[in-house]
Amino acid sequence: MIPPYKIFPLSDSSITIDFGAVIDVGINMLVSKLFDYCKNRPFKGFIEAVPAYASLTIFYDVIEVRNACIFANTSYAIVENYLTIALDNLNLSEIKEPELIEIPVLYDGEDLAFVAEYNQLSIKDVIQIHAQSTYRVYMIGFLPGFAYLGGMDERIATPRKSNPRTKVPAGSVGIAGKQTGIYPLESPGGWQLIGKTSLSLFDRESASPSLLKAGDLVRFIKIE
Repeated sequence: MIPPYKIFPLSDSSITIDFGAVIDVGINMLVSKLFDYCKNRPFKGFIEAVPAYASLTIFYDVIEVRNACIFANTSYAIVENYLTIALDNLNLSEIKEPELIEIPVLYDGEDLAFVAEYNQLSIKDVIQIHAQSTYRVYMIGFLPGFAYLGGMDERIATPRKSNPRTKVPAGSVGIAGKQTGIYPLESPGGWQLIGKTSLSLFDRESASPSLLKAGDLVRFIKIE
């Protein structure tokens, strides 16, 4: 069953379908299915689709979309109709096996002790709890290749830093609220740093620049 949704223009050449301000595995899986549908069955004038937690945005060429349609509709109306047809054609019972990616992590982050103290845990407990979960990539954003991961144990949830760092090294693993993530590139950031990985998360020269994509599963492997 398709949950309630809204379709609206994001700009004069983009359209968004939104299932609400929620973080829900089922809705995120629906977004992933719709994203795959758009990639595999693009309409004339389709440029790209960008999935988020509970929404999907499609970017399109206004003129190409309009010229491809023999009916007197606006480009927006044509793409809106495409989305409603796509929803009707989704096979919700078909389960796509997600890719599981293991990330080696050296748990020696500058904020590891603070995370432990904030949650009244030992450092060993924080590491064990963080490494024992399997995380879902809900979306890519903030930086190229930055994956927002859901599924973190609330026992280690910790607020962002009140004063963000001006420079966070690439590969840093952090916690912000109930989420965890990995900085693919050096950048400013306010997440609590608990470790780092030597794995490259983003390679702009690659055909698939981002190691992680929406819908993937991630497991952190503790290394010494």
